[in-house]
Amino acid sequence: MGVSDVTVHHRYADVRGHRLFYREAGDPGAPAVVLLHGFPTSSFMFRHLIPALADRYHVIAPDHLGFGLSDAPPVGEFDYGFDALADLTAALLARLGVGEYAVYVQDYGAPVGWRLALNDPDAITAIVTQNGNGYEAGFVEDFWEPVWAYGKDQNPRTEAAVRAALGVEAIRWQYLHGVPDPSLVSPDTWHHDHALVSRPGNDLVQLKLFADYPSNLPLYPRLHEYLRARRVPLLAVWGRNDEIFGPAGARAFAVDQPDAEIRLVDGGHFLLESALDEVVGHTRAFLGRVLA
Repeated sequence: MGVSDVTVHHRYADVRGHRLFYREAGDPGAPAVVLLHGFPTSSFMFRHLIPALADRYHVIAPDHLGFGLSDAPPVGEFDYGFDALADLTAALLARLGVGEYAVYVQDYGAPVGWRLALNDPDAITAIVTQNGNGYEAGFVEDFWEPVWAYGKDQNPRTEAAVRAALGVEAIRWQYLHGVPDPSLVSPDTWHHDHALVSRPGNDLVQLKLFADYPSNLPLYPRLHEYLRARRVPLLAVWGRNDEIFGPAGARAFAVDQPDAEIRLVDGGHFLLESALDEVVGHTRAFLGRVLA
């Protein structure tokens, strides 16, 4: 079966009173692969990866609550945080009958994926992290300093610094920095993301998640112990020019999982937009080996 023969379904599910959107493809009887997106995008970032994997795997790519085509309840009606996003993802997978799966994480998808693994270690068959940090190594200081400051003290000055990340130019930068040939990246990407994070009230959703991001760091020692104890197969495929999560973040996984496969690719944060074929090659080879 070729990529052109793959049927991708676009579905909604009601999960704990919220409507979550997800993309699904492949044979439900095949090994499951769950794709977890980052900020400020959605499962849209996996639109090309899904058919490239679905000939062999059951692929599921949800939109986190507050992102993409999923519901985005106001902050007064839902307590946004990474614990909450992980709980909703787990509930969605349970509803779909997915009890074991490989997880592919990027950016925000990483702290969601780490919580899924720590809360149900037996569920995770393999990990692919594509520019998704699990160590303090790799945080690029210039990018993250405003986030740490906002997490420590939410005030008008610190809010203004992180609020800038919601603008179209900042989102454009996320897509284009570190890309050897920026003409490979479609402007549809940043305009699509900007339109959805600009929904009324969504700025406050994103600010809540910015404020909660520092809560991920105290989770890292538990993640490292999980990697040492479980030796779960792990591939870190990473844009080596990423100015958000630098390549040290990829190499760090080998500290606790010595068998980790580290692949640094010439690209930036959203590697699937400029180096899709290379990422697909590494991912298919890895999953084909460890899920066999």
